[in-house]
Amino acid sequence: MFRTEEKKIRRVAENRKARHDYIIVDSFEAGIALCGTEVKSLRQGACNLKDSFCSVKDGELIVHGMHISPYEKGNIFNRDPMRKRKLLMHKAEIRRLAAAQAQDGYTIVPLSVYFKGSFVKIQVALAKGKKIHDKREAAATRDAKREMDRALKEQRR
Repeated sequence: MFRTEEKKIRRVAENRKARHDYIIVDSFEAGIALCGTEVKSLRQGACNLKDSFCSVKDGELIVHGMHISPYEKGNIFNRDPMRKRKLLMHKAEIRRLAAAQAQDGYTIVPLSVYFKGSFVKIQVALAKGKKIHDKREAAATRDAKREMDRALKEQRR
């Protein structure tokens, strides 16, 4: 008999800079190959995704620049905090990402790391870099929306 319970999701880290610098085209969920002390460190929330990116090499998806702080009680079992880590996805998805990344302007960036039940998952996205005028336009629309909300709030009073 299968269990249909929803697995509890607990977010560990989020890459807010990626949403600012890139237009998210598509996102995927992947597992991540970690050692034991890295999982314990993640449970304490010691992860940083800033300036991290993913690449496809020999049919494997690898995340670079993801910093997982050493576990304080891990002694000799701690690994390099900045080591490359293999992401676990279906080969068809990896091939699709590799083909899209080969196009000009597209990259693969990690968006968040979270626990889904007892498993560590990472959300990766196929993204296209924003130009400076895109960032200005996004800021202008955000400011306009904020002003409209203020005006509506004042009008309701």
